[in-house]
Amino acid sequence: MAYRDAPPMATIERITVLGAGTMGHGIAQVAATAGYYVTLHDVAPERIDAAMRAVGQGLQKASEKGKITALAAAQALARIATASEAKEAVSDADIVIEAAPESLALKLDIFARLGEDAPPRAILATNTSSLPITEIASVVRDPARVLGMHFFNPVPVMELLEIVRAVRTSDETVAAALEVGRKLGKKTIVVRDSPGFATSRLGVAIAAEAMRMLEAQVASAEDIDTAMKLGYRHPMGPLELTDHVGLDVRLAVLEHLHREVGEQFRPPQILRQLVRAGKLGKKTGEGFYKW
Repeated sequence: MAYRDAPPMATIERITVLGAGTMGHGIAQVAATAGYYVTLHDVAPERIDAAMRAVGQGLQKASEKGKITALAAAQALARIATASEAKEAVSDADIVIEAAPESLALKLDIFARLGEDAPPRAILATNTSSLPITEIASVVRDPARVLGMHFFNPVPVMELLEIVRAVRTSDETVAAALEVGRKLGKKTIVVRDSPGFATSRLGVAIAAEAMRMLEAQVASAEDIDTAMKLGYRHPMGPLELTDHVGLDVRLAVLEHLHREVGEQFRPPQILRQLVRAGKLGKKTGEGFYKW
């Protein structure tokens, strides 16, 4: 493919992560561990503090398990700076990875400001799991530098990085993102911008069917998940995985795919009911399971 032979962009040394939630602090941790200088920003200061504690704990666990040395863990933590203002956070970035909630309006607003505040050389990436990259890129003066970098939760553990190429993403931008993915220790795939990309479209299709089976009392949540784990060698069942991802996130993806693709992605009623009840999965202590 052409992008694999494209000339590299200027050396990427500094990564800014916008959003200090579960995905954001996971991305910051793996980037710092890989040797990048990281700036982490969130609109809520308390989330930045919580994120830094989570990164410290994650690095300590990695050290205890022998994945990295105690010195490397300390050095990685020292490579992460925080910024209270987005403009300050992106001012010297080589690549910005946005990890804000799954709201198209929010991401359009972020990227409109990014296009003005980030250096002209900087790659602008979104971690969205399903929203249209081409539309997000349309608010940036130079959409050739915009693409999707879809990480998976938990970021330090999951091997895959889905690179999503928008209509006007340049070969050079894709090549640089692939190199970043390689340095982060991820296995990368490249897909074109389409509803749900490859991973979310397949993942939520399986999850939605599992939810419908649960509604119809075909089997318990545990047995449905065991069927996929032992019968198809999935490391985690679809309902358990939904609890880890967040039921609200799954609902947002299904609603988007229902609008864009068709009836097969209509969200199951059980999912809507649990989200309305505030049972969003592991982050709230209950979803399809109690945590």
